[in-house]
Amino acid sequence: MKQIGEPSASERLLDDDAVSLWLQQHPDFFIRHARQVEQMRIPHPVRGSVSLVEWQLARQRHQISQLEEEITLLMAHSAANQRLFEQLLTLQGRLATADSLHDMLNRLHRWARELGLAGANVRLFNDRWRLGAPSDFTQLALSRHAFEPLRIQRLGAQPHFLGGLNGPELLLLLPQAKHVGSVAMSMMGDDGLLIFSSRDAQHYQLGMGTDLLDHLSRLLPPLLARWIERA
Repeated sequence: MKQIGEPSASERLLDDDAVSLWLQQHPDFFIRHARQVEQMRIPHPVRGSVSLVEWQLARQRHQISQLEEEITLLMAHSAANQRLFEQLLTLQGRLATADSLHDMLNRLHRWARELGLAGANVRLFNDRWRLGAPSDFTQLALSRHAFEPLRIQRLGAQPHFLGGLNGPELLLLLPQAKHVGSVAMSMMGDDGLLIFSSRDAQHYQLGMGTDLLDHLSRLLPPLLARWIERA
């Protein structure tokens, strides 16, 4: 005997999966029962209920809107990649035709200024390059031992850091720079650092893209090796 509140055998069989499977096996159901379909009402969080047709149209409009947003993002990403390629191509041509290390670093600095930045600097680990006197490149030297606490604090296991640095950190990395609000700092493998600086404290922030830094950090060491002997 069926107890009060106990589902019947038909109710136990007609769960969501069973109904969905049956409809898949009988695709002409909605054609044969078109009038009933038009009269069906679907719960709606704002309007109370809507017809099945209205619900389907709203769902399609939402899907179309999502596709339009995805296409817009893809187009924006494509345009950004094109600009990145053009910027890198311009810079690579300038650096490759420099007639000295001083000229090359000046060209890098001017390129950064054209982008609205305060400048660009390169610091090289003195255990990887011959930078001591009588070299003209002593100002580029950076002690790996002195840099290690900053690396652990700011970069950790990441190759890039974007954000603000405190006074002692700026004094270590950019002793001649003034009014630095934020930096984009990139490890050039095991060779040293590439640092872009901005006077705007909000210009560089965590979470920003690093594609440009990735390319430049690989581009610079071979160019530097034209002018500086490796240790």
